[in-house]
Amino acid sequence: MIVSTRMLDTRSRRRLLLAWYQTARRELPWRATRDPWRILLSEVLLQQTRVSAVVPYYDRIVERYPTPAALAAAPEADFLALWSGLGYYARARNLRRAATAIAERGSFPETYDEIRALPGVGDYTAAAVASIAFSLPHAVLDGNVIRVLSRLTAERGDVASSPVRVRLLETAQRLLDPRRPGDFNQALMELGATLCLPRTPQCLLCPLHEHCEARALGIQNELPVKLRKRDAVKLAVELLLVEKQGRILLRQRGSHESRLAGFWELPEARLLPAAARLERLGSFRHSITNSDYTIEVWSAALVKAPKGFRWIKNSTLAALPLATTARKALELARPR
Repeated sequence: MIVSTRMLDTRSRRRLLLAWYQTARRELPWRATRDPWRILLSEVLLQQTRVSAVVPYYDRIVERYPTPAALAAAPEADFLALWSGLGYYARARNLRRAATAIAERGSFPETYDEIRALPGVGDYTAAAVASIAFSLPHAVLDGNVIRVLSRLTAERGDVASSPVRVRLLETAQRLLDPRRPGDFNQALMELGATLCLPRTPQCLLCPLHEHCEARALGIQNELPVKLRKRDAVKLAVELLLVEKQGRILLRQRGSHESRLAGFWELPEARLLPAAARLERLGSFRHSITNSDYTIEVWSAALVKAPKGFRWIKNSTLAALPLATTARKALELARPR
């Protein structure tokens, strides 16, 4: 029987990567379970968020909502308050909708297509849950995997383009170990997160360095190719921290507002022309999609709350879903 060089190369890459993963992987709470609910939760939390920031949120959410039914039965405001500070709040609402769908179904879906049909679940998340929880042979393609595969194959196309993504997913599917798809997917992601880094890839430590076409060509630092995005819009905003008798003036965003509906926020200075500024508390940067905000925070005084604003007790703030900008502004006001 003649075995092709490509087959040998694929098997070798699988073996080396999985052996490396067994010894080098980070110990993370969601890697100690195959509970599909906890794996779904971790994948949603990890979208556009660092692992270090996710771990405490994961632990708190699992403790309070250990099953989809527990989250489905919870008031949305309570869950948003627990999520508050992570940003990208559409993820939280979609996760609760998915929990409701699972609870109504009576069990967690066990096929890729059924998982993919859950609210807010895309191709990547469905593949991750299907492979890790149910050992189904579906390859994942996230930012880390894209970077690893771009270098392994010396892909010179723009990784934001659909044709290149299709090619990379096909490559990922060919490489995927059908016997251990969950471990293999996590190994590729771990490699991108810890060694195959965006600016300084640690090639000498990489288990696949002898199988990497970009390294052989000396172009690993040039890949993946990402065409320049349009520059972010820079904006300046002033927030006012108005306190009176142990209460803070806040505004709750309406359900009709597309961003952060239901969240509480500090008033912008332009909305309170009668407020008297007292002291500049500081400033911070905040980014939303393609907008970069410089936010300046002032303490201020106001006799009467205008329409649309409410006085909220300081003692109840922790139970409210606060906008990230409000949390950052309140941090500036805390005594050092």
